[in-house]
Amino acid sequence: MNRAARILMATMTAILGCPAVASYGIYVGKNLTADGSVLIGGTGEEVSSHWLEIIPARDWPAGSTITVGVDERATYPGELMQIPQVARTAKYISMSYSDYEGFPPPLTNGGLNEHGVAARDIWSPSREELAQMTPEPQTGPNYSDLSRIAMERARTAREAVEVIGDLMDRYNYSTYGGNSHMFADRDEGWVVINFAGGQGLWIAERLGPNDVRMSYPGYIEEIPLDFQSHPDYMGSDNFISFAVAQGWYDPASGEPFNVNTIYGNGEGRSEGVQVIEARARNDAANGGVSLSDMMSYVRDPLIAGDPAGYGQVAHLKQSHPDADFLTLWVAPTGSVTAPFIPQWMGNVEVLPEFRKHRYLTKGEATRFVTSDFSIQEASQFAGRLFKRLMYYTCDAPDRFLPEVSEALTAFEAESMVDVLAIEERARVLFEAGRPELGRAVLNDYSLQRSEEALELGEALLGSIEARHRLLLGYREPVDWETISVRRGDLVFCQ
Repeated sequence: MNRAARILMATMTAILGCPAVASYGIYVGKNLTADGSVLIGGTGEEVSSHWLEIIPARDWPAGSTITVGVDERATYPGELMQIPQVARTAKYISMSYSDYEGFPPPLTNGGLNEHGVAARDIWSPSREELAQMTPEPQTGPNYSDLSRIAMERARTAREAVEVIGDLMDRYNYSTYGGNSHMFADRDEGWVVINFAGGQGLWIAERLGPNDVRMSYPGYIEEIPLDFQSHPDYMGSDNFISFAVAQGWYDPASGEPFNVNTIYGNGEGRSEGVQVIEARARNDAANGGVSLSDMMSYVRDPLIAGDPAGYGQVAHLKQSHPDADFLTLWVAPTGSVTAPFIPQWMGNVEVLPEFRKHRYLTKGEATRFVTSDFSIQEASQFAGRLFKRLMYYTCDAPDRFLPEVSEALTAFEAESMVDVLAIEERARVLFEAGRPELGRAVLNDYSLQRSEEALELGEALLGSIEARHRLLLGYREPVDWETISVRRGDLVFCQ
């Protein structure tokens, strides 16, 4: 496939492809939540395997570098490059995955770091003319590099934007057609959009305590022409001038500078965005958005299904100054049929069943497992377990989805009650000068709850599989040759 064909395919996929095949993020400001916390949730929607990782803080020798960018296998081919590493990187929790658009693995969409900065990574297609400008080879950090580096370095959501902006200003950006990030801390959030084209174009908008925002895709609408002097915006120096030079915007017209119209695909918010944002605002007006409310948004079948590689909700409380108590709730695959499990920053272990396995990991279909990895592969993979539950449930959602949703919600409600006692027990140990025991209390509960989630998944799967076969019968595929599709005919619980 030649360059023009690759660019056309990537552009049409981004603009015309099924909008459900894309990551999303949801932010609710602290004045709108039930407990005064900031809530940010969402998912990454990539085909490949996903696994939970706790990446420890690390000190790096002087002169250390990191590899960033994409190689010749990407949709928009590029060259990898080395950039300097900082002296110390922060601890963070993330769901890693092995493949997206040919980018070098492992990849990440962010997560939560020890400073209380949470991140989501969301598609945001750039206009076709920008995509056509993308140089070959392109260079600079890719979306995953930016997410990972922000988790390693940022102490606030604003600083995460500054980190990304500085990297793009220094080294440019390797694109798959346009992307965005959503960051939050316990005070505020930010949306950042990275544009295709190799022009170093980026823009960021602040989300305050009274804001609700769903990125699906990531969008920013009207901004002031002097945005760089405004505390609620950041962006590249050429952001306005480049549009003027291209004839895409005329300052003399008096028209507002609408980022989505000028640099994006020009489409408005999708139906899913409007529905979820309306639900959040209604919940905010009726007692405030709760943690369970946010989980329900993330697992809503309108936006969650087979493409979702996991579910995440960061609960950024005002009352958690100690980093060890920062909490990221994680579902091991699409949360429409998988439970959220609390993961504290003080944790050091992940149950083997939630770690990396061969299932859907890029390249593993062409080789045998090593003797070293075989014991890990022998463990049950949580992602596969809950995927099987999804496929049975979503084959007859009217019959099975209500009972699965009820069970998951009850499991999470039980966890939320337990968490209060677990955190109190851990806090007593911290105050007594035994932080290692306090962390063990947190870590042990996450491991226990992970095991109990597997037991719940096995029970639900066994029950629904038996009843599906008995009541509905085995439904033999019509087409045995076509196992999967890239766009369009996807499994959703609707």
